[in-house]
Amino acid sequence: MKSIKIKDEYIKLGQAMKLAGLVGSGIEAKILIQEGNVLVNGEVDTRRGRKLYPGDEFSYNGESVTVE
Repeated sequence: MKSIKIKDEYIKLGQAMKLAGLVGSGIEAKILIQEGNVLVNGEVDTRRGRKLYPGDEFSYNGESVTVE
């Protein structure tokens, strides 16, 4: 499982997907999230601005990423 380290209190889901290399752009992340293709902590979340905190996990296309 992949992980990303954040410096701030939280990171938004779209930004986290870009940081983890799961998408090439914010637009791509927005579309995938709005279509319900991204899971946050095991549940579909369609909010691109969803705040992720250390310990949260998100996944797309079979690849899971943990926020540290």
